Amino acid sequence: MDISGASAIVSGGASGLGAAAVRRIIEAGAFCTVLDRDEERAKAFAGTFGDRADYFGGDVSDPTDVLGAIELASSKAPLRLAVNCAGIGAAERTIGKDGSPHKLETFERIMRVNLIGTFNLLRLGAQAISKSEPMEHGERGLVVNTASIAAYDGQIGQLAYSASKGGIVGMTLPAARDLAAAGIRVVTIAPGIMDTPLLGQLPDEIRGILAAGVPFPHRLGLPEDFASLVMEIVRNGYINGEVIRLDGALRMPPK
Repeated sequence: MDISGASAIVSGGASGLGAAAVRRIIEAGAFCTVLDRDEERAKAFAGTFGDRADYFGGDVSDPTDVLGAIELASSKAPLRLAVNCAGIGAAERTIGKDGSPHKLETFERIMRVNLIGTFNLLRLGAQAISKSEPMEHGERGLVVNTASIAAYDGQIGQLAYSASKGGIVGMTLPAARDLAAAGIRVVTIAPGIMDTPLLGQLPDEIRGILAAGVPFPHRLGLPEDFASLVMEIVRNGYINGEVIRLDGALRMPPK
């Protein structure tokens, strides 16, 4: 799919994986709207691209915010691409060491942002994309979701996070089948250990240990690795309804 001259939206697009995707999307000639709850950071980042990018400060778990960002993106050009990168994590065991149960509030918060937030941009973004004129082979656009290898290899303390990412994996195929008639593809990327700003706060020794655990290449995944895969999915119109692991063959141990 050629996105030159089209519009795209990236949630969580002001940093990390999302920011790398925004850069590549703009390099491909598209306009891009950065949807991020950190409005100041989104504004500063989008401003580096001049009139090729815009920003919307909002929460993906709020459909009103998501609709506002989509309307902004659609005002630039026909919406063809939506990329879900917004997400949060938390470490909490099913039963803690003190005997207390996993907090329902923690579980609900993770699910609202990671799963419901992804669902919001998927469904509302697809609705907007469906209004665009079909291109070659009847394709109108694409939604790319971000899960995690934790959907498959959830570690101790990752119950809520793994459940949220597993939900994204589970939505992928039925969403692709639902949207086939509209000419919209749905693909999910499940990254491994990625060198994002959050991981950058760890000591170099810990980062080195994490990198050494990756079979090959022996390094952390880079945001550019993620963005490159997003663009390959954009280009290859036959990739659909699939979850692609981006992890250097890593399989996480229990802890």
